[in-house]
Amino acid sequence: MEIIAYIGAVCIGIILGLTGGGGSLLTVPILVYILHINPIIATAYSLFIVGSTSMVGAFQSYRNGLVDFNNGILFAIPSFIGVYLTRRFIIPTLPDIIFSLESYILTKETFLMLLFAIIMFFSAFAMLKKTNENSKEKKATIGVLIFQTFFIGIVIGLVGAGGGFLIIPSLVIFAKLPMKKAIGTSLFIIAINSSIGFIGDVQNHTIDWFFLFSFASVSIIGIFIGIYLNKFINEKHLKKGFTYFVFLMATVILVKELL
Repeated sequence: MEIIAYIGAVCIGIILGLTGGGGSLLTVPILVYILHINPIIATAYSLFIVGSTSMVGAFQSYRNGLVDFNNGILFAIPSFIGVYLTRRFIIPTLPDIIFSLESYILTKETFLMLLFAIIMFFSAFAMLKKTNENSKEKKATIGVLIFQTFFIGIVIGLVGAGGGFLIIPSLVIFAKLPMKKAIGTSLFIIAINSSIGFIGDVQNHTIDWFFLFSFASVSIIGIFIGIYLNKFINEKHLKKGFTYFVFLMATVILVKELL
């Protein structure tokens, strides 16, 4: 099973390099369902793996002129504050049993995985809707963006995601960035968010550093492959492919958790 997991690590990097997000959509399921790591620990590990991989990808994107630092910083600051506060204070205080009714018990772990999947559905639907509508709406105001990205940070902190599946739609829809520039900028934001979020986790968990570094190293190999392949893919197809991938992974998680 470990071999399958490390093959998955390469795929995580490829997806990040191709789409600027979605790495955690594979990372968390691989850690939970293949390596059988507790979902709470898995979300912490996901932040490190996706963050370190995205950091390398962001540097490569910067070299290619595909990082918008103005929007990147505007999105990163409110969101990493939300991520850190959530991982440091909210996650440790969530009860082990969220809800119980007769024979059904909703545990903290299941709740986080279901939340992960539901948010993925909403994000993908918003992206798909805007792609089909070819909307010409104006940019969102700075105040709206700050509030939105702080909320994204809270969500990222709850589900242990890098947040690309939320950040990419925001950069495309509200900041009006071209898809490939949104991808590079997303990697920059993910690297910051994930690093800050993981710092909040270090104080709450015992970390298997050898596993983290080995898994992340394999994922980094994948992101170089993804960035290379990105050069040959049409932006419109890339946007739709990313959206359908999010839908697919959300469905897999929902089916796995509910059945």
